[in-house]
Amino acid sequence: MTQDTKVENVIIIGSGPAGLTAAVYTSRANLEPLMIEGEEAGGQLMTTTEVENFPGFEHGITGPDLITVMRKQAERFGTRFITRNVTKVDFSQRPFKVWIGDKLHLAKSIIISTGASAKYLGLPSERQYSNRGVSACATCDGAFFRNQEIGVVGGGDTAMEEATFLTRFASKVYVIHRRDHFRASKIMAERVMKNPKIEVLWNTEVTEVMGDGKSMTSAKIRDVNTGEVKDLGITGLFLAIGHKPNTDLFKGMLDMNETGYLITQPNTTYTNIPGVFAAGDVQDHVYRQAITAAGTGCMAAIDAERWLEAQGSH
Repeated sequence: MTQDTKVENVIIIGSGPAGLTAAVYTSRANLEPLMIEGEEAGGQLMTTTEVENFPGFEHGITGPDLITVMRKQAERFGTRFITRNVTKVDFSQRPFKVWIGDKLHLAKSIIISTGASAKYLGLPSERQYSNRGVSACATCDGAFFRNQEIGVVGGGDTAMEEATFLTRFASKVYVIHRRDHFRASKIMAERVMKNPKIEVLWNTEVTEVMGDGKSMTSAKIRDVNTGEVKDLGITGLFLAIGHKPNTDLFKGMLDMNETGYLITQPNTTYTNIPGVFAAGDVQDHVYRQAITAAGTGCMAAIDAERWLEAQGSH
């Protein structure tokens, strides 16, 4: 094992808008942050084509371009980056230990911004048409589907919310659910059932996303009871089958809810371990937007800075 004997003021794990905003703030506070950004650096924005709802970009910006700008800003103030994955952590005592393979890094404080990943159906064709018809975020992409027929996969509250929201843009929304009842709350389900623009396809699953190589043109759907397969003429498919927070690394150390999101103290980014902070989608299962992630990244940086000051180590 090789050890970096330097004890960092702060190590930021993860590099989406939350981590990069935390990096801008901590570096401007002269904390000289080390960001371990991961091999898939940039998070969910890296697979987002057009971002139209991030303030400051009147003509919109692509997800990768937004991350590039944020990264340059953090770098300008002295953030150092390691483009590798953290393989192990130990928060049982200070300084905290963070490993990349067999290389150990030490830190006085930690900001976790490892994000969450949208759950996909697991079809190769779904990946092929990701952001070209297939999306996991109605709030982000709904406006691109004006006057089109689209589908929403799922049966929980998120699916109901997304389907209802999408009726603002789409001419018709199909809710595709593999069971014969929703697990969504009664009020949300009723809202969907009463909406004239929504049709529910019960006991149905998507088996393939069809397209012309450029964008999605339809979907193959299968009746789970009869096995009958047919073509559904939709040009957009929204997946609302949940998100998985990237928290496996912290199991048994940090408090999480039943689905694995890190629990932070109300109105702060403090986790249950003093000196370890969490920002962005890793602790937010409600809003899940780039701008809210950036906001909590700022909070985590300020929380960490003040906490270090109180420890007398800054």
